[in-house]
Amino acid sequence: MNKYPARIYLNDQIVTYQNAKISVFDRGFLFGDGVYEVMVQKNGKIFRQQDHLHRFDSSLEKVGITFDTHSISERVSRLLEASQLNHEDCLIYMQVTRGIAPRKHAFPKDPKPSFMMYASPISMPEINLTPVVAVTMPDFRWSRCDIKMTSLLGNVMASDYASKQGAYEALLVREGKVTEASHCNVFFVKNEIVYTHPANEHILAGITRKIVLELCEQLALEVIEEAVSQKDIMHMDEAFLTGSSTQIASIKQVDQYLYYENDSAGPITKKLQQAFARLRASQKPATK
Repeated sequence: MNKYPARIYLNDQIVTYQNAKISVFDRGFLFGDGVYEVMVQKNGKIFRQQDHLHRFDSSLEKVGITFDTHSISERVSRLLEASQLNHEDCLIYMQVTRGIAPRKHAFPKDPKPSFMMYASPISMPEINLTPVVAVTMPDFRWSRCDIKMTSLLGNVMASDYASKQGAYEALLVREGKVTEASHCNVFFVKNEIVYTHPANEHILAGITRKIVLELCEQLALEVIEEAVSQKDIMHMDEAFLTGSSTQIASIKQVDQYLYYENDSAGPITKKLQQAFARLRASQKPATK
């Protein structure tokens, strides 16, 4: 996104970004006390919307914020209409904070949550054919990475580190094992077996990650949900990232280790990229 979105949905009002204002005592501003979700609309339909809303509910429950998500679909429709993005490819970002209260670490009693959402146009190919470079760094984040929280300073610092190294992503290493990346999940392939960190408190289990596991089952690819050690990265045959906007992106290099010189992806990565593209193409476009 190179510019601000046309419209912001803020607490049941749709306003321009210049008029989208919150209190300085909103706990999202003071503490990062909130959760968020990101969905993709492709070919006029939101991809795996129910999976995203289920994860949104899960994050809200884990942090103890009471917010009814049942009306979100209708709110999204209103936002897309106001943003003139009804049938366009776009990213939809939404977040809920605990709300406004005098600054105190403990949760306030009966706060009114703040809800914000916007949509931004995005250009997404059917298959992400751009190979990426990644670097490794220590995973110094807390131990509840399974919550999709707005307080992302650790991830932001990791992403900035990668950017300054000329890389697309930072692969995070905790106790010698690769957990995930700053804004993606990560997979490795060895002898046609797919490896990825188990979905526990040390990673955010992505929706695209979930889809890849489903595709592996459909393609009869063996999967081992087990963390790969940092020292074994150079012994893997393939590696790839997954994420809502990243889709499935081949990793061509990690630190100084080069997986590919001329090819953009290994055979298992390619097979999964093609299966993912077929799955998304099978969506019925929204009727104009």
